[in-house]
Amino acid sequence: MIPFKTDPTFYPSPKSAMKSKPEDLAYVACLYEGTKLDRPDFIAVVDVNPHSQTYSKVVGKVELPYKGDELHHFGWNACSSALCPNGIPGIERRYLIVPGLRSSRIYVIDTKENPRNPKITKIIEPEEVKEKSGYSRLHTVHCGPNGIYISAFGNTAGEGPGGILVLDHFSFNVLGRWEIDRGDQYLAYDFWWNLPNEVMVTSEWGVPNTIEDGLKIEHLKDRYGNRIHFWDLEKRRKIQSITLGDENRMALELRPFHDPTKLMGFINMVVSLKDLSSSIWLWYYEGGKWNAEKVIEIEAEKSDTQLPEILKPFNAVPPLVTDIDLSLDDKYLYVSCWGTGEVRKYDVSNPFKPSLVGKVKLGGIGSKEYHPSGVELSGGPQMLEVSRDGKRIYVTNSLYSTWDNQFYPGGIRGWMVKLNSEDGLRLDKEFLVDFGEARAHQTRLSGGDASSDSYCYP
Repeated sequence: MIPFKTDPTFYPSPKSAMKSKPEDLAYVACLYEGTKLDRPDFIAVVDVNPHSQTYSKVVGKVELPYKGDELHHFGWNACSSALCPNGIPGIERRYLIVPGLRSSRIYVIDTKENPRNPKITKIIEPEEVKEKSGYSRLHTVHCGPNGIYISAFGNTAGEGPGGILVLDHFSFNVLGRWEIDRGDQYLAYDFWWNLPNEVMVTSEWGVPNTIEDGLKIEHLKDRYGNRIHFWDLEKRRKIQSITLGDENRMALELRPFHDPTKLMGFINMVVSLKDLSSSIWLWYYEGGKWNAEKVIEIEAEKSDTQLPEILKPFNAVPPLVTDIDLSLDDKYLYVSCWGTGEVRKYDVSNPFKPSLVGKVKLGGIGSKEYHPSGVELSGGPQMLEVSRDGKRIYVTNSLYSTWDNQFYPGGIRGWMVKLNSEDGLRLDKEFLVDFGEARAHQTRLSGGDASSDSYCYP
């Protein structure tokens, strides 16, 4: 009998993943939606090895065959969750699962044969997605031990409920909708889980019809979400929901602790209707139920500079915390303030009392910031990706095409920078990727990163 060979990029615990070799390549979602160029999107392959002659250069591209996909979030077909007791043996981290946020089309991209020159091996058309799941506008991708999970903003008519669909691990066929009993859950956005405890957690933004054409102030009071939902992962039913402040809107990124013995995590609230502040909440299980507590608040900044139309009535720049990422040792939380242009680093060793230990300015509304190379950092820091060892943070600057145009009407030129997290937080002066007219969203690192893998062993 020939034994199964375990993928060397799978790690049973976050501690073992932190000891792995550094990443050599980064895969970046690049889009032309919302720009003046009528072109298909692409996945850029970036050399992130500082010892390479092509360091900080785009060394490959996957050109997509269709226009209008709007690439956004994407993920791996398999990851460390395959080592869980119910994982499938013999599977490997080989394919990137890349959905179009606007098109609901899914690309399966093979990175194994030539990691610098990946190839599209399958395209799942939106008709199959909609027919088999009832969902559209696909967002988060996570590799589970028994399938590939993808969240969706809404239904085929652009309303709710949004939810999660599942792909087969091997054929990549759409199996169907994940939820069996969703209760009153209607809005959707992100999701993640604690696999040993069979817990799923989901968050809320809005349905496609209220976000695709940009932010409308009148929708803030009742069309954008502010709840977090907890589910029985095995029975696929919602068991509890928590409202994260009546005044807060847009409950976005979920970052559970990587240590599976810790039933807790963080979630960011983009804006407060009271004062335009952003907040980060800790959710945790205690006393036989789920609880949530606000642990970080970031205030808006008064401004007399020229503001975009949407902010002129307020005379202020909101922080707009649009992404957070947690290091694999669960010690540091990184926060992107897309509005005010900061990346912040918090020590969350005591998750109930985070402390700010570093920050870097990278653009922002009404601000002109330049990379040491002399390139202007238009827009602000948006997506974050933390390396497995926690020493490097990769940052890109596009949120969502229509929202980019509202908050940065002067235009956004896509860029990617790297922050070094040892001894605080500082910008790597040697690393800058300029994507030109294409905008850059999520980054995935070869071999995995802090927001792609789940672990079943502490």
